[in-house]
Amino acid sequence: MVILWWCVLGFLISGYFALAGYDYGVGMLLGRLSRDEAGRRRVLGAFGPFFLANEVWLVAAVGVLFGAFPHLEGKVFSGAYIPVVALLLGLVTFTAAVQLRSRRPDAGRGAWTLGITVGAWVTAVSWGVFLGNLVLGLPLDASGKPAGDVLAVFSPYALLWGAGFVALFALQGAAFLAVRAPAEFTARANRIAKALTAPALAFLVVAVVWGAFETSASWSVVPSIVLAFGALGVASAALRAGRHKVALIATMALSASPVLAVGTLRLPDALTSSVDGGFSLSLTEAATSTEMLGLLTFVLPPALVAIAAVQWVTWRRHDGRVDQRSLLHF
Repeated sequence: MVILWWCVLGFLISGYFALAGYDYGVGMLLGRLSRDEAGRRRVLGAFGPFFLANEVWLVAAVGVLFGAFPHLEGKVFSGAYIPVVALLLGLVTFTAAVQLRSRRPDAGRGAWTLGITVGAWVTAVSWGVFLGNLVLGLPLDASGKPAGDVLAVFSPYALLWGAGFVALFALQGAAFLAVRAPAEFTARANRIAKALTAPALAFLVVAVVWGAFETSASWSVVPSIVLAFGALGVASAALRAGRHKVALIATMALSASPVLAVGTLRLPDALTSSVDGGFSLSLTEAATSTEMLGLLTFVLPPALVAIAAVQWVTWRRHDGRVDQRSLLHF
């Protein structure tokens, strides 16, 4: 039962990264792709129909974390307090700026555009730093309290992950725009996406090699590493061939693969410390009672069906490019 819910949590977070990753990628590339207001509105309109549905995956994942693993969330948040706060600020800034930018057609939008870009960058970097710390182990003492300097979470390895997630999300955003943005943006988005495959590959290589020396990972992490390199290879080949939908699917898998790596890195442990003799938490210790997990299981199937159905219907209704007749949500 515990393993089932760990897989559910991984599925929801992976789904969030695979879908919302292109939202943040588009936000980071907004100023690069268009200099005029009409172009920016159409770029934002590309992910407009999917924006809120993508965020639902994160809400569902947080619900599972609090409900199924109540002994884990407190330790994770306290051990990585600064990246978590930065992440929340980035998410709020990005979400608010996207939704408020076009409320008043006669108002200036420069500040909101800046908020979208800055929020997207902060969110991408914060997610990378947060996951990089989970790979290394959080700086927790034997009692599970933060140990040492609060800035210890910004280690060189964690910062590498922060930079790597900028590359992954930007690559995913460019591939998404090659599929959904107006036709005049396709060539530019394709060019940016192809340029971003090199830093994405550099991140994967350095993170895997460096992580092999820094951590005591189990062999269970190998499939997620293979998935990451394979997805990047498929994305690169698809971009060169102009098969943008294939490239988008591959970049979605690429963005989700780090989540799978973190989740399988030290099984059956859910959390370890980077401090010698520090805190350790197994999956069983992190989970709630068996009775509560059984109760939650009754909620799981309809919730997953509802989330998947909303996502499928949204994509089916908005699978074409943005054009002059499209409803621009933002």
